[in-house]
Amino acid sequence: MTDTRLAEDARLRLTRFGIGLEAFTLAWNVVGVIVLAVLAYRSASVALLGFGLDSLIEIFASVVVIWELTGAGERRQRRALRLIGVAFLLLAAYLLVQAVVALIVGHHAAPAPGGVGWTAVTALVMFALAFGKARTGRRLGNPVLTTEGRVTLVDGILATAVLLGIALDALLGWWWADPVAGLVIVAYAVREAVHIFRE
Repeated sequence: MTDTRLAEDARLRLTRFGIGLEAFTLAWNVVGVIVLAVLAYRSASVALLGFGLDSLIEIFASVVVIWELTGAGERRQRRALRLIGVAFLLLAAYLLVQAVVALIVGHHAAPAPGGVGWTAVTALVMFALAFGKARTGRRLGNPVLTTEGRVTLVDGILATAVLLGIALDALLGWWWADPVAGLVIVAYAVREAVHIFRE
């Protein structure tokens, strides 16, 4: 087998692995939207409802990457990157509105134990997926997969921020910790979107 053939086989395996990572992310977030909708309804938690909306954005980003990885061409890659840039902007807009409203009304995030458990597990899963996407994207030389890995990283950070906000509120009465963490993520998401559109 020639070196070229070996390289093609390795690239095909990496592409399939990347699609597998995205498919798992997609499935996790579809289940997450349903779980979080039920938990948010039962506990009247704005934090959990917001995290569920973030999962919808992650679903969109995963679909875009699967679409890009199953095709070819620089034009498709540029379009996919722009769509992920839009996903970052949607995420930033949603978090900005949620954080500002939470600060204005003085909302205390206090979801049920089921919501805390789901959010904690989701944080771990998203960090692992983000690492896998970044590594696979770099090995493939695919900026779309690498960039979407950063969307997944933001998802993990957001889950951690929700947990941290709940913990600080419960332990120290810092009800504002969750929305302030959300504003930090807004800045990161906007920076990523600007970077994508500049390129």
